[in-house]
Amino acid sequence: MKKTNVIILLLSLGLKMSAQTNNLIVFDQQGERFYAILNGIRENADPQTNVKITGLNANTYKLKLIFQDSTKPAIDKTVYFQDMGTEETMSVVIKNSGEHVLRYVSAVPLAQAAPPAPDQTVIAYGSPQPMAGSTTTVTQQTTATAVPNGASVGMNVNGMNVGMTVTGVPVQSTTTVVTTTTTTSSSGDAYARDPGMGQAPPPAPVNAGCAMPMSDWDYESAKKTISAKDFENTKLDIAKQIVTSNCVSAEQVRGIMKLFTFENSKLDFAKFAYAHTYDKGNYFKVNDAFEFDSSATDLSNYISTQH
Repeated sequence: MKKTNVIILLLSLGLKMSAQTNNLIVFDQQGERFYAILNGIRENADPQTNVKITGLNANTYKLKLIFQDSTKPAIDKTVYFQDMGTEETMSVVIKNSGEHVLRYVSAVPLAQAAPPAPDQTVIAYGSPQPMAGSTTTVTQQTTATAVPNGASVGMNVNGMNVGMTVTGVPVQSTTTVVTTTTTTSSSGDAYARDPGMGQAPPPAPVNAGCAMPMSDWDYESAKKTISAKDFENTKLDIAKQIVTSNCVSAEQVRGIMKLFTFENSKLDFAKFAYAHTYDKGNYFKVNDAFEFDSSATDLSNYISTQH
């Protein structure tokens, strides 16, 4: 009876814990591959068409989809979970205008969620993905020790200790599990939060405006998205959206500023991006993108009011 009560208690605790999190499924109806970036963290190491992210314990997340095809603009979406313990599904669709947007499909309680599809990539939120080309090997090493005839032997069976008396030529064995990860390629994403980096990022500067700047891949993709727009105001709006959802370096800010034609746009963006810059101490680098010294002076005066 006691054992049954313990099992029921564990099951109820497990259900209660699962109810405190949500799952998010994102897929592309056209089969376009994409990277899913949630609150600035890239979830899938390789571009996929269907991604399921589990373990989401907040009500609101900032989602960005960056397509493998760099000619397609990224999609930014705020995902809001009305209730905890649900699995929400969203789909990338194409509007009549040709614009790619993210649309709500459905939401079900986690207890009613269907098992993952064969071609679906399931990822625990914020878990670093393994380096491409790496393999994990599990080895079991068993050591046998002779036991005197008629001796009592203690065994562990499914977590329960069992004692018995043995005869003949018994042995007592111990199994050790050794897990080894071997990297066979250096060309993949080594660090899921910043693909292309082979190690975790260094501590952020004291006055950093954010945790870690965009990877080179994301930065180049962002520049292509901005450059694809014809109007200056549209370019500026998209650039601001990008830095709002991503961390940037001073060097990256300068590179984006050079995509603008007008001096006012460059200055506007430089002021806006300062709060989202990783290395504010290097912000003097952005002055190189200005055509007039007066713009650099204006920016300097603005920065002095932010401290």
